[in-house]
Amino acid sequence: MSPISRGFHRKREEAPAGRVPPGQYVTRDFPVLSAGPTPHTPLSRWSFSITGGHETKSWTWDEFRALPTDTLTKDIHCVTRWSKLDTTWQGVSLDVLLGMVEYESRYALAFSDGGYTTNLPVADLLGGQAWVAFNYEGAPLGAEHGGPARLLVPHLYFWKSAKWVRGLRLRDTDEPGFWENYGYHIYGDPWREQRYAGD
Repeated sequence: MSPISRGFHRKREEAPAGRVPPGQYVTRDFPVLSAGPTPHTPLSRWSFSITGGHETKSWTWDEFRALPTDTLTKDIHCVTRWSKLDTTWQGVSLDVLLGMVEYESRYALAFSDGGYTTNLPVADLLGGQAWVAFNYEGAPLGAEHGGPARLLVPHLYFWKSAKWVRGLRLRDTDEPGFWENYGYHIYGDPWREQRYAGD
C-alpha cells in the first residue's frame, strides 16, 4: 500500500518570508500520508491514557470531551516538504492532561491505534505547545487525518503529531518511535531541517 493517499497534489504557493522552514513549500491541500490502513475506532470504545508516572490516568471519549478545550490556528510542516498555513484546530491541551497526573519523566512515547508510536520530550508537550485535537476547520476530525483524535505538536515535523492517538507512555529515557526506528530524526525540528538521523 502506498504511504501517499488522496489529497497529495503538490499545489505550491509563494511562501511568506520567515514563516516557512527551509526546504518547505506551501500548499492549500491537506495531503494524506499513512504507513498502513486507516483505523476506525467507535467513540464508545475510544479512550486516552497516560501511563508511566506515579499512576495511570485514563479518559473515555465523553470524559475527554468534558475537559477544557482550546481553539487554535497553527502552521503545520510535513517532513515530505509541504507546509500548510493557518490551520484551525480544537483540542485539549497537554498542559491540562499532564496536569492531572503525577510524574517525573522527561520523555513520552505517544501510541496510536494501528500500532504507530512517536517519541517526544515532555517539555515539548507543555507550555501551550501540544494538544490532543478532535476538530479541524470547525468539523470533527476525519479518520484520514487522524480522527477521532490526533496529537498536534505544530512546532515539530508533522509525523510527531501522531494520528489516531490513544495515549502517552511516560519514560525516563528517549525511546525511538515508528519512523524514528526507520531513520527519521529523533527530535524533528523543521527550522533546523531535522528530517533524518544525522541531520
